[in-house]
Amino acid sequence: MFDVSHIVQVGGLLLIAAIIFAESGMFVGFFFPGDTLLLTAGVFAAQGKLPLVATIVVVALAAIAGDNIGYQIGKRYGRRLFRKPDGLVFRQEYIQKAEKFYERWGSRAMLVAHFVPVVRTFVPPVAGVARMNYKQYVLFDAIGDSAWAISVTLIGYWFGTKIPNIDHYILLAVGAVMLITLGPTLYHLAKAIREKRRGNA
Repeated sequence: MFDVSHIVQVGGLLLIAAIIFAESGMFVGFFFPGDTLLLTAGVFAAQGKLPLVATIVVVALAAIAGDNIGYQIGKRYGRRLFRKPDGLVFRQEYIQKAEKFYERWGSRAMLVAHFVPVVRTFVPPVAGVARMNYKQYVLFDAIGDSAWAISVTLIGYWFGTKIPNIDHYILLAVGAVMLITLGPTLYHLAKAIREKRRGNA
């Protein structure tokens, strides 16, 4: 389990950018606490520990870069990437969920995808597989990622200015949010490990 507060304090903007990029473009995004990371960064910005505008800009650029890598991977490797069997990390249901999301929203999916955990990791390669017009993809994705970076960070900033000593409680709140967010993933991991052990036995 990630200590988001420690990540923000120790790593600063560089580490925040690296995690957001990995969440968006490395297919392991459901393990990274993107939303809680932004909320925490917003709280710290309210306390003067991080520059607010620079944080939003860095997050948006990292998300856009990650999404574009994901798009190119999907476009280049196509369906071969999505035929791999379920493992401890990769699961077909994540792809199916992203595909249904893309089918429902079409090109507009990139405007809202980053607000949905797991979906934001797999929609970019799905868009690449579908050969979505790249110029349109870049435009919609940039708008969606920027809106995500601004809104979630500012929510954290608002709480940081309104609740005295919020940093004393933030670890508990972040832990609860992460548990809810990662719960399904951890369940599937445990299930996959049990099935693998039974198969070996």
